[in-house]
Formats: sequence, structure tokens, C-alpha cells
Amino acid sequence: MSGSSPAARLQRLFEGHRLTPTQRRIAHCMVRRAADAPFLSSVELAELAGVSQPSVTRFAVALGFDGYPALRRHLREVAPADAGQEDAGETYNEYQQAVRAEIENLQHLSDLLADPGPVERAGRLLAGSRPLPVLGLRAASSQARGFGYFAAKVHPDVRVLDEGGSMLLDRIDSARRAGATALMCFALPRHPKECVEALAYAGEQGFTVVTVADSAFAPVAKHSDLLLPAAIGSGLSFDTVCAPMLLGRVLLEAMCDELPDAQARLEEFDVRAAARGLFVE
Repeated sequence: MSGSSPAARLQRLFEGHRLTPTQRRIAHCMVRRAADAPFLSSVELAELAGVSQPSVTRFAVALGFDGYPALRRHLREVAPADAGQEDAGETYNEYQQAVRAEIENLQHLSDLLADPGPVERAGRLLAGSRPLPVLGLRAASSQARGFGYFAAKVHPDVRVLDEGGSMLLDRIDSARRAGATALMCFALPRHPKECVEALAYAGEQGFTVVTVADSAFAPVAKHSDLLLPAAIGSGLSFDTVCAPMLLGRVLLEAMCDELPDAQARLEEFDVRAAARGLFVE
């Protein structure tokens, strides 16, 4: 996507704002109709996006404008600069834009990992905790389960905490009584209140909290001893989380480096898997 194209300008306007699914629908509609967006009324935009007119107003406010007229004025002010600048060879549809945004997120993660110190420290903390609780609620539950699945192949006692409710704190207590010293957390938008409360409680119980979050300023930051940020993509109706997933795998690698029998455990699993015929060759 050309950096000076109408679609690119709109995409930059939306970046950094936490939008609801309805608001994202409006944003996607505007990106698709980038050339027309500065001249659409709120009613016309609502009809094109398939939402209510008040939703368009709330969308404009979420972007920091007093209302939709202010947003439209802003778009009209920058529109002349766009005339004739869009190169058809550099125009990408919304799906391609989402992929390119994730590529940028991965590049940012690569830059972050130029200093391996925080990840290596996290690896030591996670490897040294027996058991190792791994927390991830709602949108982050799949990240916690994926991390836990692989961690269990090299760590002797991994406990995935991917469900909230009244028993969540009980399970944190149980891990602490069993000797856990660290807690691994994946925290993604929209951040559940229950996750923040669980991390606060874990800190009170003496856990060292390692967190992968979408931002260093995420709500979980103040309850994390070591926070590793990995940006998410918000260009589609639902967040894309390639960078947090990859960072989780990097942490697994760092943890393996701190577990002297990790390689032996992996080889033992391969032998058992072959004997049981678990996988199609």
C-alpha cells in the first residue's frame, strides 16, 4: 500500500485506536471506499457499512473527533494531497493490508529481540518454576493453550489456566502451594478484567509474573514483573496475533535452553510417538 494513498492515510488514522467490531466494520468500509470517504454523509456511510447512524458518530468520537462532521472535515483537508498520487501497482486490498501490517509487527518484534536479555531472563524464570502455570483468558486462551502444549513436552509440570470463574484463583493458589514461583501470562485485547485481577492476586501470592501483551502500556503492565510486548494487527474485524504467537515460541526456545534435559525429553517423545504411530509420515 502506497504510503501516500487515500487508503494508507485512512489506515494510519485508525491505527492505535481500540475499536469495537462495529467500529472496525465502519473503518474497513472507509478504507474500501477511500476516495469517496471524505464526501459521504454519516447516513450514507452507515448504509454502506451496514451499521446504524449513531454507530458512525461513536466511531468518529473514538478516533478523537467531536463528531462525524469533524472527521469528514479532516478527511477533506487531506484529500487534495492524495489526488493523482496513488499508484495502482501499489494498491492493496484490505486482506493484503492486514498481512502487510502483520509483517511490520514481526519486524518490530525482530528489532525488540536484538536485545535477547529479557527473553533469556524469562526463560530462566519459566524453567525454574515447578509447576509452571500459564494464564490466558478469552482471546488469549488459544495462546496459553498453544504455549502449554509445547511447554509440556520439555517442562515436567505445566498447568494451563484458560478459564475464568470462581476457581481461577483457587488454581493459582494450588500452583503456589505446589511450589510454583513464576506465572506465564498471555494478555490480548480486549483485556478481561478477570485477567488483570488474577495477575494482581498472583503478585500478592509471591509469583514472578512474565507477560506477553500487545503493548507495554496494556492494563496488565502494572501487575507484570517482566512484560514483553508484541503488537497485534487490528485491520480486520478480529485481531491478528502473529507476533504474540511467535514471541511465545521464542520464549519456549529460551526455556528449553535453561532445561538441561529438554532435548532428551523431546527425543524420548519422538521415540514414543513413533512406537504408537501417532503421526502420519
